[in-house]
Amino acid sequence: MVEHRSRFFVIAILVKLALVGAAWILAVTVGNGDLVQYGLVVLLALAMGLQNAAARLLAVADLTTTVLTLTLTGLAADSTLAGGTSPRRNRRLLATGAMFLGAAVGAFLVLHVGAAAVLALPSRCLP
Repeated sequence: MVEHRSRFFVIAILVKLALVGAAWILAVTVGNGDLVQYGLVVLLALAMGLQNAAARLLAVADLTTTVLTLTLTGLAADSTLAGGTSPRRNRRLLATGAMFLGAAVGAFLVLHVGAAAVLALPSRCLP
């Protein structure tokens, strides 16, 4: 089972990189236009779906397929104001901050550099 999961994750990462790479190539070579935007949406939606499947298989607490929504819900529902004990509050806050930081960097790059810069980012972040 562990070997199967490891192989799945390696394949998932490679396929996701290929999808994001294809989106980057499309953005760089073709430019803007309705068909290009739809193509980018399709490629990136496939990559995100694969990422969700991998996160679901990994099954780490507080990191589900709807990571941000459930993390924020957990912060609120489990808070001391709601009568909870705030379990794993620091991990949830760190995950939420990381997601917001990533969104801010992505938005800045899209607005000031272009979509191709954002699509090139994942390949630069991997070891």
